[in-house]
Amino acid sequence: MFVPTKIFFTKGVGVHKDRLGSFELALRKAGIEKCNLVYVSSIFPPNCKQISRAEGLRGLKAGGITFCVMARNETNEPNRLVSSAIGLALPADENEYGYLSEHHGFGETQQKTGEYAEDLAATMLATTLGIEFDVNAAWSEREQTYKASGKIIKTKHTCQSAEGDKNGLWTTTIAVAMFL
Repeated sequence: MFVPTKIFFTKGVGVHKDRLGSFELALRKAGIEKCNLVYVSSIFPPNCKQISRAEGLRGLKAGGITFCVMARNETNEPNRLVSSAIGLALPADENEYGYLSEHHGFGETQQKTGEYAEDLAATMLATTLGIEFDVNAAWSEREQTYKASGKIIKTKHTCQSAEGDKNGLWTTTIAVAMFL
C-alpha cells in the first residue's frame, strides 16, 4: 500500500478547439502533463508534508503514475464563467488524517468556488472529529467554530477560474492536489 508523504497544489487553464486539447493545455499550465494521473478520493494522509509547487514539480518523472485529487470544469459557451477548486482541512494532530475536497462551479467567482471547496473539506473533517456546528451558519462563522475547537488547525483552498473563450473554443480549468 502506498501512503504519500508529500503533497503540492497546482492549477491551470487551457483553451483549444478540442475539449481534450483544452484539458491538455490546462495540465501543461499546471506543470503536470507528463504524468499518468490516477484520481483518488479525499483523504489527506497523516504526517504528509505540504511542499511548494516548484519542489513538487521537480519530483515528478515523465510517464510516472501519480496520484492526485483533481477538480476539473470546462465549457465551450462564450463568456461562461467556469472554476475548479481543491479545499484542504488539516487536523491539529498531524498523526490524524485530514480532508481534501473538490468543487466545480459555473457562474461563480474564484473566491466563491475556493471558499466552497474549503468549507466542504472543513465540514467533512469537523464531522469526523465530532465538532458540533450549525450547518446553516455562514462559512465564516463555521470556520471560526472549527478553529476554536482546537481540533482543526488549518484550512485553505487552491482555485482556478476562467471565462469561456469568446469564440466558443473549449476552456478548461483544473485545480489539483498532487501526491508524492
